[in-house]
Amino acid sequence: MMGANPGFSTFDIAELDLAHLPPGFAEDPFPFYQRLLREAPVLRQPDGSYLISRHADLDRIYRDTQLFSSDKKQVFAPKFGAGSPLFTHHTTSLVFSDPPLHTRVRRIMTSALTPRAIARMEPGLVQAVDHLLNRMEDREEVDLIADFASIIPIQIIGNLLDVPMEERGPLRDWSLAILGALEPSLAAAELERGHRAVREFSAYLKGLIDRRRANPGDPETDVLTRLIAEEQGGQSEEGLTELELIQNCIFILNAGHETTTNLIGNGLALLHDHPDQKQALLDGPERIKSAVEEVLRFHSPNQLGNRQVTADVEIGGRTIAAGTNLHLMIGAANRDPEVFSEPDRFDITRIPNRHLAFAGGPHVCVGLSLARLEGQIALQHFLQRFPSFQILDGRKGGGRVRFRGYAHLPALIRQG
Repeated sequence: MMGANPGFSTFDIAELDLAHLPPGFAEDPFPFYQRLLREAPVLRQPDGSYLISRHADLDRIYRDTQLFSSDKKQVFAPKFGAGSPLFTHHTTSLVFSDPPLHTRVRRIMTSALTPRAIARMEPGLVQAVDHLLNRMEDREEVDLIADFASIIPIQIIGNLLDVPMEERGPLRDWSLAILGALEPSLAAAELERGHRAVREFSAYLKGLIDRRRANPGDPETDVLTRLIAEEQGGQSEEGLTELELIQNCIFILNAGHETTTNLIGNGLALLHDHPDQKQALLDGPERIKSAVEEVLRFHSPNQLGNRQVTADVEIGGRTIAAGTNLHLMIGAANRDPEVFSEPDRFDITRIPNRHLAFAGGPHVCVGLSLARLEGQIALQHFLQRFPSFQILDGRKGGGRVRFRGYAHLPALIRQG
């Protein structure tokens, strides 16, 4: 397990401050979530923002883009510095934008991730997963993150953007640094690491885009070529500026890498820690789709989201003023007993499963079908190859609040 906090029962939940969390929260936030849902589902923070925990409230917020804005300029200016690399990236990318930018970018990405396009990706995904499993075949011990879970999404997104194989080395570190800067509380070194990653990644993409303009790929399979074709002055004056193009290429990597790595790593850890569920999946491989949904609910790769209120609104009996920042506690909403029977039980046969791991409404994750497919193939093929794998001492959580996953997951996959 990622850890437990024995002191949560004596902690005054009304004093929970996202900017100064109690020890153990990142390792095991679920007891705190239980108490938020029970005692303080709408909790004001010292800075005037609110924690929102109930499933029904998050569902409402996700669906109403007029009253609850995704634009983060007001929040990110003091956090990152107006005009800084991180500010420019996060206020230009799809997830932290409102129409018309959100509409333009989402339309382009959705057209590249149709069911037909994803079906075309499946053979390559199977091949990539099996290649990694073949490389592990002769080893007794592996790190399920470094040797498996983190590699799969990098390869898939690298293929989407047609990044040359020999140039993919820095992608994961750039992604971790940029997303790490979204944590509620940041050290100066983490902030600078994020700024540097945006600068380096942007410079790399500028060169890659110039090369792709000179030698376009197939827009049916190369998302970067498709995005370039949609630049302003290209096929459509409603398309992307070069800045938007670069920042949303960064977003594609970040959105697809961290969360999918966590989905696969969390899934392997949960199946190991719940041997009855692992056996149920081995006995009934057709359960893989519901198993992935339960991993997404039980240990949501993304635990936290945000919205800003555009007009005075009432949530949970509290009047919240226009301009207020809301912290959407996805990990708590996915354990809400009003929606999920026995919410703290990991059950791979759980149907229906109305989790919010991919958010909801118009901002529902554009790559959710691809992420699900990656999780299903990775978990199923790994279990078929190494059904008796054992996670060893030394597992290490990612140490983050917003994103839940493992940094290291050592495992014994074959007996010596």
